[in-house]
Amino acid sequence: MRSISFKAILVGLAGICVVCPIVAWAVLVIQHIQIGILQFPPVLIGLFTFLVLGNLVVRRVCRSLGLNSAEIVIVYSMMLIAAMISSRGLMDKWFGTLVAVNYYTTPENEWRALYYPYLKPWIVAFDPTGPEKQPAVQAFYEGLRDGQALPLRVWLTPIAAWSVLVFFTFGGFLCLAAILRKQWVDNERLPFALVQLPLEMVREDTAGPFIRNKLTWIGFAIPAAVFTINGLHIIYPAVPELSLSRTLNDFLPSLRPWSDISWTPALLSFAAVGFSYLLPTDLVFSLWFFFLFTRVQDLVGSLFGLQPEPMSLYPTRIVQGYQVMGAYFVLVFYLVRMSWPHLRAVARKAIYDDPTVDDSKEMMPYRLAFFGLILSFIGSVAWCRLAGMTLWMAVLQMFVYLFIVAVVMARSVSEGGLLMTETSFRPMDVVALVSSRTVLGPANLTVLCLVDAVFARDLRGLLLTGFLDGLRMGDGVRLPRRSLLWAFVIAIPAAILAAGALHLWIPYQRGGVTLYSYVYSANSIWGFQQNAAAMRGVDHYNWLAPTFFIVGVVFTAFLAFMRSSFVWWPFHPLGYAVSASWTMIVFWFPCLIAWCAKGLILRWGGMRLYAQARPFFLGLVLGEFSSSVVWSVFSFITKSPAPPFPWW
Repeated sequence: MRSISFKAILVGLAGICVVCPIVAWAVLVIQHIQIGILQFPPVLIGLFTFLVLGNLVVRRVCRSLGLNSAEIVIVYSMMLIAAMISSRGLMDKWFGTLVAVNYYTTPENEWRALYYPYLKPWIVAFDPTGPEKQPAVQAFYEGLRDGQALPLRVWLTPIAAWSVLVFFTFGGFLCLAAILRKQWVDNERLPFALVQLPLEMVREDTAGPFIRNKLTWIGFAIPAAVFTINGLHIIYPAVPELSLSRTLNDFLPSLRPWSDISWTPALLSFAAVGFSYLLPTDLVFSLWFFFLFTRVQDLVGSLFGLQPEPMSLYPTRIVQGYQVMGAYFVLVFYLVRMSWPHLRAVARKAIYDDPTVDDSKEMMPYRLAFFGLILSFIGSVAWCRLAGMTLWMAVLQMFVYLFIVAVVMARSVSEGGLLMTETSFRPMDVVALVSSRTVLGPANLTVLCLVDAVFARDLRGLLLTGFLDGLRMGDGVRLPRRSLLWAFVIAIPAAILAAGALHLWIPYQRGGVTLYSYVYSANSIWGFQQNAAAMRGVDHYNWLAPTFFIVGVVFTAFLAFMRSSFVWWPFHPLGYAVSASWTMIVFWFPCLIAWCAKGLILRWGGMRLYAQARPFFLGLVLGEFSSSVVWSVFSFITKSPAPPFPWW
């Protein structure tokens, strides 16, 4: 067994200082290289490749100066947390949300009258009793004038207040990871596809053969060549572009019912093909099949004259959105039922200190994880209550977020190998099962505009998956899990400080209106736009919500029963649960390609050929993500545009 070292922590902190600026610049300034939003952030594998190769050179010169495999996993885990926090995991959604409502308030939208009376002074970075476009807010969006100092004072209180909720939320994820690890890793042996490439590179018994394998570099060369050509096309238009996207709707008739099919792009991500190849065949089949099933639902609904409204704030319709909600609730029940012996053991150890339950090798003692999770939930509920929510809504919000949505999204990564954790509903959408949103009242609706934007609406960069992936990697190199706890505890505040400084400095220097619009004028105000009708008391109850929620519950229960009863059953309930999400809009086509490729390989050469082809598909991941890092750095240095990548 190996333990954490001071050297690994120092290198990890240095890695955080490299990751945060690259992610912030790529996301906010370059904008179309979303290098940190995935659950396996592209910036991470690019930098990790250079770290591993550099470490090999250092160890050849002086073995004592290099890092062993356990130390590299520590560095990797710290950089993983930093990449997530720097992007969608927190920073892309935090600071902009605290000021956007003030900047975008106008006499026409009446936000001042609707929302300002319910904003606590400590929850936003402006004075709710003051005018629109206050000086600190205006400078945030339009840049500081010459001689103006960065107005840090207005940010201190709201950042400190929100840091409490961040602490409870991330603490809850850390405790959940400690509780779930044994069941998902040891008992169920989930594939954890996203850790296979870094593990291959870091393990001393596989790193050399993987790096020397010709198939690895053939796989690497394909996306590297494509993105080199596309990058040159951006700079020199005479160079032809190799398009990686097509919209299938363009090939369909422009008449109903075909015109009623939702937007269906086919995006080619080599990395997604590579990861999908590692998944069980039935699961990767279910991922693309159930996505296309949502389009068949559009077609059938149109034939019967059904034109359901869109799901609020999500790229799907209410019919599919509430099916997904039902699927989530059933999946969590199904997962708890499967995990019940383990969860009972955790509870016995936490409450009675049962000596038959050994938690000495877990990331934290089960007693700390169990009561820490309860404390995190109570603390987050109390925070929401102090911010203005009613108690029942605060409980619903945090329960659905922590124990329903986050758990299913973590499962989609650990079992489904999905690069992105996007759902199709918010906790507040559960209320629409029984009433219109007007029942929430103006105080709840106002606070939800902020809390949903920062945490619940966009789940890309979900730290729970980062904790679980780090633990799985640690197991692969025999790293004590308690060491990873310290790595996570150090990485979180370090990343928040480093990324937070950049996410304040960049908009004040360049002006938020010139930066990535999602951060400053989309996610940060969508809630205010969508809740305005309910604030005015004119929202309506839609019977389709409970109807299709029940459909989702029944169908998912059927899928789960069939899967647990018959080995030959080809449909996985997880594929149905994520079918209507932005994740599958982006990645259904790579899943289809990987399923076809894997099927042909298994048919022609069996498991032997499948294993032999594995380095090629991992090389696809390495090539695409390394290219994104190279182009981000090139764009930063030369101020030149970079080619678009097929994930955002």
